[in-house]
Amino acid sequence: MPHPVSRRHALGTLAGGGALVAAASLLANPNATPSPAPVPPADLPLKGNIRHSVSRWCFGKIPLEQFCVALKAMGVSALDLVEPADFPVLRRHDIACSLVSAPNVNGIGGIARAWNRLEHHDTLVAAYEQRLAATAEAGHGLLICFSGNRAGLDDEQGLENCAAGLRRILPTAERLKVNLCMELLNSKVNHKDYQCDRTAWGVELVKRVSSERFKLLYDIYHMQIMEGDICATIQACHPYFSHYHTAGVPGRHEIDETQELYYPRIMRAILETGYKGYVAQEFTASRPDALASLRQAFQICDV
Repeated sequence: MPHPVSRRHALGTLAGGGALVAAASLLANPNATPSPAPVPPADLPLKGNIRHSVSRWCFGKIPLEQFCVALKAMGVSALDLVEPADFPVLRRHDIACSLVSAPNVNGIGGIARAWNRLEHHDTLVAAYEQRLAATAEAGHGLLICFSGNRAGLDDEQGLENCAAGLRRILPTAERLKVNLCMELLNSKVNHKDYQCDRTAWGVELVKRVSSERFKLLYDIYHMQIMEGDICATIQACHPYFSHYHTAGVPGRHEIDETQELYYPRIMRAILETGYKGYVAQEFTASRPDALASLRQAFQICDV
């Protein structure tokens, strides 16, 4: 794997022509108005076996217009966890939203307060009906959701409550041809008390909901912390997964030799299942050249 690169090298290899100018302008003045200059052909020789994406929030300091230019220069045309208000920006740059953000109504719909509480269902149903419609209208196909924290609720009751609430919006998801996926998150380090924190619990929920429009987001970082055994879990449970996230363990930083997972093997395990969806980078860069770290991550995962 390559060593960390300098700012000069990152700019030199990120792109040529208009994209190079945009990236240089970004680093010099992050608040600059983006240029509509056309993006030249990508300089990152991706194989095309993995459909690459990246979570927007991890690189939120980079203005969206300029981030889209940088992604296209890398040969990547998808972005995770984008709000409907930003769909027009993605459309201008021919970037797909590989995973639409969850609605959040005064905290309901976020990670901690969601589908495992009956008292949230009416609010969530109304919000998700709107978000499903916006997702379908923009031509995107995948929308995230969360279980919520336990807060004293046992796992069996949490399953029942989540299934009851999700069944209320799945007819709309099925009619609009939009898929819902619930994210598996760790409750050990990052999201204390989160209920959908184990693959087995999530798989049981998918079985109870019993709709092709509802599956799981298998977050490799989170499940390495909770369970390990990543490749075997992917092989055994892949029919229940509709999306994947990456990050380095420990620390949620770069996925290079500084962390404990070997992502080329994990990507091959995903490909062996016949998966055709996106794999999104969801790490926070620990180095000054965040775009160089992202470019390296795409190369590592491009098997």
